[in-house]
Amino acid sequence: MPTGRMADNGRGEADGAYDNNEIPPWDEEPHTMETMENSRSQINVKEKKHGVIVSFRGSMRRVGEKSPLSLKRKGSKNKTETGNISDTRVHPPPSDLLQSPKNQKSQPSHSRTQSDSVVHLGGELPKKREPGRWSFRMGSKKEKTAPPTPKKEQLEVVTEILISGEVRTPEVTAGALEEKWAYTLPEIPLAPLSVMQIYKLIEMEVLEEAYLNLLSLRLEFQHDQKALGEEASSVELSHKEKDLNLLYRALWNKLTDIVRQSCALPSRNKELLVLVACIIEEEEKREGDLGGMVGWRKAWREAVQEGLKDTLKGVHLDSHEQSTSWLAVHLGLLGKAIVEDLEKVKIELVSSYPPSFNVFETYVSSCHEVVGEHLKGLLGKVTETKDYHALLDFIIHRYQSEKVMGSISLQPELKEEQRTLTLDGDFLDQIKTGYCSRMQADVRSSLDKVIELEHEEMWKDSRKPDIDEDLYNSHIHMDIWTNIKGKFQAARGLDVNLEQKVMCTCLDELNKFPRRFESAFVEWSSAVLDSPLWAIYHVTYINSFSALKEHMEGYSESCPQQVEQLGKEVDGLIHRLSQALVEHFKTDVKPFLRRMMTRKWLSSDEDFQQLAKRVETLSQQCKHMSPQHAQELVSEVHYFVVKEYISQLMKNNYSCKNRKNERAASKMSEQWGELRELFQEMNSEENWLYPVGDHLSKIVGQKTKSEIKNNLKPLIDDYPDIGKKHLSAVLYFRGMIRGRERQVILQKLTELKRLHSNAGNMQHAFFTEIQPAVNTDCLANMPFSCFSVLIPES
Repeated sequence: MPTGRMADNGRGEADGAYDNNEIPPWDEEPHTMETMENSRSQINVKEKKHGVIVSFRGSMRRVGEKSPLSLKRKGSKNKTETGNISDTRVHPPPSDLLQSPKNQKSQPSHSRTQSDSVVHLGGELPKKREPGRWSFRMGSKKEKTAPPTPKKEQLEVVTEILISGEVRTPEVTAGALEEKWAYTLPEIPLAPLSVMQIYKLIEMEVLEEAYLNLLSLRLEFQHDQKALGEEASSVELSHKEKDLNLLYRALWNKLTDIVRQSCALPSRNKELLVLVACIIEEEEKREGDLGGMVGWRKAWREAVQEGLKDTLKGVHLDSHEQSTSWLAVHLGLLGKAIVEDLEKVKIELVSSYPPSFNVFETYVSSCHEVVGEHLKGLLGKVTETKDYHALLDFIIHRYQSEKVMGSISLQPELKEEQRTLTLDGDFLDQIKTGYCSRMQADVRSSLDKVIELEHEEMWKDSRKPDIDEDLYNSHIHMDIWTNIKGKFQAARGLDVNLEQKVMCTCLDELNKFPRRFESAFVEWSSAVLDSPLWAIYHVTYINSFSALKEHMEGYSESCPQQVEQLGKEVDGLIHRLSQALVEHFKTDVKPFLRRMMTRKWLSSDEDFQQLAKRVETLSQQCKHMSPQHAQELVSEVHYFVVKEYISQLMKNNYSCKNRKNERAASKMSEQWGELRELFQEMNSEENWLYPVGDHLSKIVGQKTKSEIKNNLKPLIDDYPDIGKKHLSAVLYFRGMIRGRERQVILQKLTELKRLHSNAGNMQHAFFTEIQPAVNTDCLANMPFSCFSVLIPES
C-alpha cells in the first residue's frame, strides 16, 4: 500500500492511493479520489459555528495517539504494530464495534477532533474479520431499540448444527423466520476511518467494518450539517458530502456485484449475502435521512436480474450455419441452466436472506423477465419454420413443464401458477405471425417442388400414370395433403388457436396452386397433343384434384372461406381439363361427322367407323375417371355426337332418289343402334336422346304419305321443339323435295304441334339447337292452299 502524507481533508487520505479507474462513477457529479485530495489540499479550514477547529497538521502530529488503526481488537492477544510492513497485502482496519458500554463511554462525540480523521497509512491494516458480526437476537423486533447488551450476551450468526445421531426437522413458520432474522446493529464507531480506508474495506468485502464506519461518517456529516444550520454550506461540508456519495456508490456497486455473482459463486457469497441483506434493511430504515441513498431493494432485484442475464449469456449458442438445430439445442441448455440456478437459490441462497426479501419468488419472477428478454434477442435470428416451432414450443410447453419450471427439484416452493412465462405485449403474437408466414412460404415452396417432381417423374419421360382402384392416379394430391396435414398437426401440438391460423394461411397459399399447376401442365402438354397420353394425363389430374378437394373439405369448419375458395379454384381447373378433353374429342371427330348423310356415307362405313372408334377410345378413358366427372363428360359428348349426327340430315347435302331412302333408313338405324350401345356402355344418363334417331330413320324409310304422317306424333311427343323447317329437311333427304304430299305432311306437323303446345310438355330442347338448311326450291315452299284446288274431293 503506498505511503505518503495525507491531503488536507481531515481524514488522512493519500494522494494517488488508488487509480481513478477503481472509483465507481457517481450520477450527480463524478469525482475521483485524486481530484478530491488535490482540491482539499488547497482549502484553509475556517472555524465552524460550533467552535471545533480541524487542523490537518495538528492531526498529523497526533496520529499515533487516537488513530483507529492503533486501537486493539477486543479479545485479541496480539497487538498491531505500526509502521511500514514488508507484506504487500492490504488488511482491513480494526474496529471497536463490539466494545463494552464501559469502553464506549470514553469515546469522544461525533464532533471530530484534530486526530479523529488522521491515520498512518504506513501502518498495517488488521486482518480481515469473519463476516456476520451483526448480532441476531431470538426475540421480538421491539428489542432492536433496546440499549446494546454487553459483548458476552451478543450472539454470532445463527447456524444450524446437526448433532450426530439426531436429525432435526422442525416446522419453521413465517413468524419464526422473522424472529430468527431480528438483529441488533453493532455499535457505530464515533470516529470513522478515513475515506480511503473505508473504500479499501468495501473493495476487500469487509462489509461490516466498512458499513459501520460509513454510518459513522454519515452521522458526522449530519451533525456538521445540523450545526451549520441555515448558514451557507461550507466547502469542507460539500466535500464531505461528496465523500459520502462516493463511498455509498462504492458500497452500492459492491453489494450488487455480490448479488449478481451469488448464483455463480454460491458458496463464496453465501455469508456475504447475510450482510448484504442486513445493510439493505438498515438503509431502508434510514431512507430519507441526510447523506444516504434510496432504492436499495430495487437495486437488489436488478442485481438478481443481471445475474440471471449473465447465466443466460453463458449458455452455449451456435449459429444456424454451424448447426441446423442451433436453437433447439440452445433452448434445451437454457432450460437446464435455469433449473440449476433456481436449485442453487433454493438450497444455498434463500437461507441468507430474511423472509421479507421473498428470495425464491423474486428469482422466479426475475427469471421470467430475463428469459423473455433473451427470447426477444433470439427471435431476430430465427429464419426457418423449425426454429419458430422450437421457440413456440419452449414458451408454450417446455418452459412450464417438468423439464424447466415444473422440475421436481424446485417443488414445492415453485407453485404451479408461478410457472408460466409472462411475455411483454404482443411478443407471442409476433412469434406466431412469423411462424404462420414461414409456414405459408414453406407451403409455396413444397407446391413448387410438387410440380417439379411431376415433370421429372411423369412428363419428362412420358410415363403412363398408375391405375389405382380403376382410376388413373397421380400422387400429387397425397403429397400435397400429407405435407399440409403435417403442418396442421405440428401447429396443433403448439396451440389449438395457432392451428386454425396456420390452416387458413396454408389454404390461402394452396388456393393459388391450381392455376400455377395448370400453367405448367398446359405448357408441357401442348407438345404431346396428338399422343394418347395427352387425354390420359387430363383424366389423371381430374382425378387427383377431385381427391385433393375432398381432403381439404375436412377443414371447412375451421376455415370455411378458404375451403370454399379452394373448392372454386379446383372445380374451375377440373372443368377446364374436362372441357379440354371434350374440345379435343370434338375437333377429332368433326371431319367424320360432316361426311354423314352424303353419297359417300351411303356407300361407305369408313367415316362412321372412325367416329365409333374415337367414341370407344374416350369410353375407355372415362372408365378410369372419377365417376362424377366422367358422367358430366359423357353427357356432353353424347349430346354433341347425337346433335352433329342429326344435323347432317338438316343440311340438304344429299337427297335419296330411286328408292335409296330405304337403304339410307336401314343404315341410319344400324349406326344409331351402335351409337346407342357405346353411350349406354359409357353409362350416359342422357336417355332422352336415344329415340330421335329411331324416329327420323323411320320417317326416311316410310313408303307412303300416310305412314310418314303416322310417325309424326311420336316424334313430336318426344321432341316438341321440332320445327317445320327441320321436317322439311328430313323430307328432302328422303327424296320428297316438292309436291302436294310433302305439303300435306308439313301441314299435319303444324296441327300436331298446335295440339302439343296446348298440352305444355317441353322437357328438353334439341331441334332448336340445330339450324336447318334453307330450301331454295320455290315449289317446295309454296303454301298448301295453292295446291288445294288440285286435290280431288274425297
